[in-house]
This record gives sequence, structure tokens and C-alpha cells, in this order.
Amino acid sequence: MTTPDRAEDTAAVHALLRRSADAWAAGDGAAYGACFTEDATDVTYVGTVYHGGSEIGRAHQALFDSFLKDTRLDTDVVSLRFHGPGSAVAVTRGAVRKHGAKTGRLDKIATYTLVRRADSSWGIAAVQKTTRRPLMEAFSFRMRPATRPAAS
Repeated sequence: MTTPDRAEDTAAVHALLRRSADAWAAGDGAAYGACFTEDATDVTYVGTVYHGGSEIGRAHQALFDSFLKDTRLDTDVVSLRFHGPGSAVAVTRGAVRKHGAKTGRLDKIATYTLVRRADSSWGIAAVQKTTRRPLMEAFSFRMRPATRPAAS
């Protein structure tokens, strides 16, 4: 068995995350859902759980047509680790902004589990999003320094 080309996989995962953000910016629920696997899980930052790319796309289309109308998803990949030839975990910082809004603080954290599909493309198998609370985090670090992650 040959070692997979991590540079190629890294580029493919970054392209997948960009494609999902582009679909979000276009308000295209079907294209957004297509970034996910058939059995994917999406846990939103408000705690809603969606299952499967089709449901994720359908639900997001309803959001793009209402609460998330004319928004974009800004993301920055903080880390990407591969676990064998067919799986990876990406941690991102992000923010949902209105089109035309300036770039600012990335106040959400998302953990993506990515898998290689049968056709060798990558898909999002799971994502869990949360809102970052820097003030609470700083308080915790000050009161209990041992809670500070090594890479912060």
C-alpha cells in the first residue's frame, strides 16, 4: 500500500471547505448539502442536528431564504490532521457575515470530520459548530491556568 499524497489531500480538503463556503455565499442549499456525505451529521451552533447531505441542504436552503439570506461564511482552517488514507479532522474559525460586511473577528469554532468517498473525492461526514466565548475563556485561563491549551 502506498502512502497517500498529503499535499494533494490537503488541497482537496481545503477546496471542499471553500466549495461549502461558496455554496453558502450563493444561497445554494443543494450545493451546500452536496459537500456532505449521505449519512453526515451537522450540529449547528444553536444545537440543531441535521442528518444526511440532502437534509442539510434542504434545511440550509430554508435558512438561506430567511435568517441567513445574503450572508457568507468566512472560515480559516486552524488545523488539519489526517487519520489514515481516508479520514481527516479539520478545526476552523469562522463567522457568518452579511454580504459586503468587512472581515472581522471569527467568533465560531467548527470541527469537521472528513472522509474519502468511493469516487476518491472528500466529503464532510460531520461538523459541530460552537460560538467562542473569549471572555469566559480568558477568565478560566486566569483562574485555572492548567485549563489553557498548549497551542493557544
